[in-house]
Amino acid sequence: MGKKNIVYLIIFFLVIILLYFKYLKKEKIVKIIESEDSETITYSSNIINDVYYLSKDKKGNQYIVSASEGKIDFNQSNIVFLENVKALIKLNNSKDIEINSSYGKYNTVNFDTIFSKDVVINFAENKIKGEYLDLSMQRNSIIISKNVVYTNLTNILKADVVEININTKDAKIFMYKNDEQVSIQNKSVK
Repeated sequence: MGKKNIVYLIIFFLVIILLYFKYLKKEKIVKIIESEDSETITYSSNIINDVYYLSKDKKGNQYIVSASEGKIDFNQSNIVFLENVKALIKLNNSKDIEINSSYGKYNTVNFDTIFSKDVVINFAENKIKGEYLDLSMQRNSIIISKNVVYTNLTNILKADVVEININTKDAKIFMYKNDEQVSIQNKSVK
C-alpha cells in the first residue's frame, strides 16, 4: 500500500469515528451526579430515577412534582416524560391540592404538566377522577377530562370536563355535546 492509500484509509476511519460519536451525542444526554464522597460520576442516559421538581411563585405558593422515573425527550430537553406521578400544589391561602396519575409530561421551563391514566385530584373533601389532566401554572388552571367523576361529602357528579381556577377554586363543569347533561347524584338518595 502506498502512502496515499494509507492517508485515505486513516481519513476514512476518522470520519467514521467522528460520525459515530456525533450519532451517540444526539442519542444520549449526559448527566452528571455528585456521589457521597464528592467525586463526579458521568454517565450517558435519558432516564432519571426518583424525579423531584420544586417551583415557587412570587407569592410563595409551591408546586412539587415527583415520579418514580422520568425520561428526557431527546428533541426537547425541557420535556420530561414521567411514570407514577405525584404532584402537590401548596397554596398560601387555601388547602393543598394533590394530584396522582400513572403517567405525566412535565415542562421544566414553564412547569406545565399533563397527567394521564388513572388521574386523581384530592382537595379538602373533594375527589376528582379522570383519564387526562392539563395543569398550567401560567394559565392558573387545572382541566381534567375523559370519564370525569367528582365526589364530595354529599354528591357524585359525572361530566366530560371539569375546569378549575387554581387560585379561586371556581369550577366549570360541562359536557362536550350540547344534548348531553352533567349527571349529579346525591349520596343520601339511592
